[in-house]
Amino acid sequence: MPSPNPDETDTGEAPRFRLNRREWLAGSAAVLGLGGLGGASAHSLSVSAQGFDIGAESVQQQQYDLRDLGDGLYFLSDGAYQNMFLVTDEGVVVVDAPPSLVTSIFSAVDEVTDQPITHLVYSHYHADHIAGASLFDDEVEIIAHEETERLLSQFDDPHRPAPTKTFTGSYNLEVGDQELELDYRGPNHTPDNLFIYAPDHAVLMLVDVVFPGWIPFKSLGLAQDIDGFIRAHETALRYDFETLVAGHLGEPGTPEDVRTQLEFVTDLQANSEAAIESVDFQAIAQEAGTNNPWVLFDAYLNALTEQAAEATLETWAGRLRGAEVFMESHAETMVEALRVDNGVLGPFSPPEEVSDS
Repeated sequence: MPSPNPDETDTGEAPRFRLNRREWLAGSAAVLGLGGLGGASAHSLSVSAQGFDIGAESVQQQQYDLRDLGDGLYFLSDGAYQNMFLVTDEGVVVVDAPPSLVTSIFSAVDEVTDQPITHLVYSHYHADHIAGASLFDDEVEIIAHEETERLLSQFDDPHRPAPTKTFTGSYNLEVGDQELELDYRGPNHTPDNLFIYAPDHAVLMLVDVVFPGWIPFKSLGLAQDIDGFIRAHETALRYDFETLVAGHLGEPGTPEDVRTQLEFVTDLQANSEAAIESVDFQAIAQEAGTNNPWVLFDAYLNALTEQAAEATLETWAGRLRGAEVFMESHAETMVEALRVDNGVLGPFSPPEEVSDS
């Protein structure tokens, strides 16, 4: 792939300071360690403290789970975060650089190939998925959607360097004998979140939307566009894939995980709408007995959330792990999206018509 035009990427800022990956492995001693990965695919990464006056007691170990998805594509997880990388005959393409996982990325790549990392793809702008990017070599090309570049420009974060190559719509990344399809399908979890598809491997990477086997993280995964979040499930199922790299937790997913979570959010949406239409605002106002509007509306919104959460838990407490932990936050998020974005206002709906005076 040709290098980007220097005139398009030169910001006039001072060069970023980065260690190369072997310097980082030789020097880092503050690595997140997560146990319990177990099995033949779990690896233990020992990090030397050479060059740092920190003492041997500060050296930690990090375990990681490296899985061969076939034909040069690898899944990597530390139990909390996950990403993937693709080995080609001209270098390695890494997708996302979660800071807790970044040392494992370098170690895992070295474990399977002598090829250098040549490309880094940002799935979206959130720091917990790409703030390890500053530790990659300066010559690594960073690829992202133009919306990701715009969002990153709002933050002065040296850990998330600006992309060196941006695109609109979709972009076919070809490196040597391998390819990835980077597709922008509109806002979902964030305004810039990508669908990253390896067509020759039947693997789809979609971050922070589906949480295989589990209830989504708090507030529907902190989704910024709830309608887009729901549509993302439907969009994902239009891809021909067998394995889903979801960005979080220890296991990859499947199309069935996507269908299950779509069923969950659809059920939650229906229960939330039913709560808005059925909860008696006047009864709550009489019970609250106050002229303070914030107290009154807090009681009303809490009633909506409680009813929607309880109705949804009846079905999902035994189907998705952790359902009882974040269900109220999911219901609160869905209720507000229905009210504010979709105009499901219940007792505050506009009248059918305005009569002539």
